[in-house]
Amino acid sequence: MRMAHAYPRPPRRNHETPPSSLVIHNVVVGGRRTSVRLEPVMWDALHDIARRLRVTMHGLVTDIDRERTASSLTAAIRVYIVDFYRDAALSAGQAQTVERPDFRM
Repeated sequence: MRMAHAYPRPPRRNHETPPSSLVIHNVVVGGRRTSVRLEPVMWDALHDIARRLRVTMHGLVTDIDRERTASSLTAAIRVYIVDFYRDAALSAGQAQTVERPDFRM
């Protein structure tokens, strides 16, 4: 007789199901270590921003955490990255008003 497991087994990964594209990194935020899951392109952008601002990654994420209004640190980081590059594009004069296409049927 087999004993029932106290915890159900996780489902087996289907070969058709792609693995998560999120990458976990540990960062120190305000002196405490925490894990953050972001897409590789977001990590690249965050490293780029820290380099441009001449701050450490931990310092940048601590600043983002202090100023965040989003419910999670991960969401706040994504918003910060978008805002940073949007502001850079506006400063460079590259932002243009995009005319929306007329979708008539």
